[in-house]
Amino acid sequence: MTTSGRRRAKKARAVRRRLPMRYLLPSLFLVALFAMLMLRGYVHNEIRPDHRIRLLEARDQVPSAMHKGGPVIDARDPDKPVSLNVPNDKIVLTFDDGPDPVWTPKVLDQLKKHDARAVFFVTGAMTARHPDLVERMVEEGHEVGLHTFNHPDLSLQSKERIDWELSQNQMALAGATGVRSSLFRAPYSNFVWHLDNKNWDLIKYAGSRGYIAAFNDTDSHDWRRQGVDKIIKNATPKPGKGAIVLMHDSGGNREQTVAALGRFLPQQKAKGYDFTTLTEALGAPSAHTEVSGMELWKGKAFVYAVGISENITVVLVGGLAIVGVLVIGRFGLMLVLAFAHARKVRRRGFRWGAPVTEPVTVLVPAYNEKECIENTVRSLMASDHPIEVIVIDDGSSDGTADIVERMWLPNVRVVRQVNSGKPAALNNGIAHASHDIIVMMDGDTVFEPSTVRHLVQPFGDPRVGAVAGNAKVGNRDTLIGAWQHIEYVMGFNLDRRMYDVLRCMPTIPGAVGAFRRTALDRVGGMSEDTLAEDTDITMAIHRDGWHVVYAENARAWTEAPESVQQLWSQRYRWSYGTMQAIWKHRGAVFDRGPSGRFGRVGLPLVSLFMVITPLLAPLIDVFLLYGLIFGPTQKTILAWLGVLLVQAVCAAYAFRLDKEKMTHLISLPLQQILYRQLMYVVLLQSWITALTGGRLRWQKLRRTGVVEAPGSIPTQRAAHSDDRRPVG
Repeated sequence: MTTSGRRRAKKARAVRRRLPMRYLLPSLFLVALFAMLMLRGYVHNEIRPDHRIRLLEARDQVPSAMHKGGPVIDARDPDKPVSLNVPNDKIVLTFDDGPDPVWTPKVLDQLKKHDARAVFFVTGAMTARHPDLVERMVEEGHEVGLHTFNHPDLSLQSKERIDWELSQNQMALAGATGVRSSLFRAPYSNFVWHLDNKNWDLIKYAGSRGYIAAFNDTDSHDWRRQGVDKIIKNATPKPGKGAIVLMHDSGGNREQTVAALGRFLPQQKAKGYDFTTLTEALGAPSAHTEVSGMELWKGKAFVYAVGISENITVVLVGGLAIVGVLVIGRFGLMLVLAFAHARKVRRRGFRWGAPVTEPVTVLVPAYNEKECIENTVRSLMASDHPIEVIVIDDGSSDGTADIVERMWLPNVRVVRQVNSGKPAALNNGIAHASHDIIVMMDGDTVFEPSTVRHLVQPFGDPRVGAVAGNAKVGNRDTLIGAWQHIEYVMGFNLDRRMYDVLRCMPTIPGAVGAFRRTALDRVGGMSEDTLAEDTDITMAIHRDGWHVVYAENARAWTEAPESVQQLWSQRYRWSYGTMQAIWKHRGAVFDRGPSGRFGRVGLPLVSLFMVITPLLAPLIDVFLLYGLIFGPTQKTILAWLGVLLVQAVCAAYAFRLDKEKMTHLISLPLQQILYRQLMYVVLLQSWITALTGGRLRWQKLRRTGVVEAPGSIPTQRAAHSDDRRPVG
């Protein structure tokens, strides 16, 4: 193999090694969650539902012996179908549609109290969901028969569907009790004299599969809920005659059925009736056959999986309720506190303190920013506040530092260093700064002429140690840029207003922030402990007792990622870095003073709103998809539109505060469907990285330089100026 071939093979192996962490685990999690929801839909009759009921048709092909015979038909021998009656003084109580977690235990309690046995025709779906109740039926001597899996009218189904309904019913029964049954009752069947041609074909087909069909000859009509006395009257057989009595232990409120049993059982026993199972009444072998081997384990695995899906659904529903409360609560809190913040800083005559007019230092860390750096520096030259600019070139290989030097601009210096990362570049810049207030920005960002002036005014308050500016997306003309624009205005800046009022601002954005040198010195400058050095330094300043505030008019225009790959890389680093910062400063929870206040107020809010809630928020979309597929579709859509409306109100208010055009909100619904999913997976990947102890490297985003500098730009200086001399 050639050298280039070996390189390609090595690169391919490296890509394969990265795939599991980046894609495989989140994908497996989502697939498993989707599979559990599908299984839930399966056992709740939401997959392949068929609620049609056929009216009776011609009966000319049904043997008259069947119409005039007993309520039990054994058609296992197709040439000699047999009709059977229950002997005199025997009553076979049958209960359909269960088990039900509310009513079946009460029915079983009545039967046990009066030493009576019965037959329960259970559905596979309910058996899989409540296997303990079916197990109790068998343990207490009752007989169990099949009532299909999803309760469709089998006379309308194909033979394949009939086989599926019965086999799935048997699998659930085997998993719950370890037995299979030869008794079968078709849904919507009643008396044998109602048999028509299609139902007769069904009975013969079931017989060919080894099943005995059980109808009834006495219908309690308990499903009509006409009162206990009426149920007892309907269920009472002719004196001395045997009967199969139809009742229900599921399918609705069965309170009257339970009450009727409490009177019916002792009354009929006093008349000499024996309440027994069907096979005992007929003197036949038990309908139950023990299963073993693969059939048993297959049934148990199915029932176990259904139990997991039910529990997961309960957890998801609970999580959805929590998310709903948190989301609505957060939006409400943001609106109220953002309004309070805007009212405070916009009232006539508001001042942070004495006007700040002294010069400040602006640090521009740059690594391979040749596309953007000229716009960035020229925007600073238009500033209406006195500044010095220090561009720290962090080992760029594209001539970034050379571009700045060739601009010959006043008060602009270049500091070169070996590539060491952004925190090291900023610390190097701080060491070269001439002034006590230090503004930090990114190399792909441009300032408005008034940005620095607005950004430093809060330092008129001696308690303020850092100020967050208003970062905005400059390249918002693409769909992905518009989505980030909504996120910046609504998710970041509205949040910052809230955190300002609560005095627990979590992050000074790297694109536009200012610091008091004293505060930086006291906390040891920028740290390399996390990938979110801006969040790390902000939390450290809080813990040192300083106030951190938000300057809404200090606008900076930054170039947001323009591809999904770059956006993924950026947000992955942000998300993981935030987790690192939270973990690093976790000790603040137990501190006293300002550090303790931030630890017990700021850290829980940041953890809740920036890490935990976003991780649970996908539940809204999961249930949207589930509801659209399985219903109730209309209610699902209305609920989702309600959540979207709340978000739209918050977004509109945020846009109004920032004086942004509302037209960008047109893409908000699509953002909720597509963009948020990417953010969910990124956060999930960050969690996996954190929990598995993985490490994440700094990643350089590709820039285009499309964000132009607003305001006027001064004329370039002559080449002989001493101000262009690089430092470092």
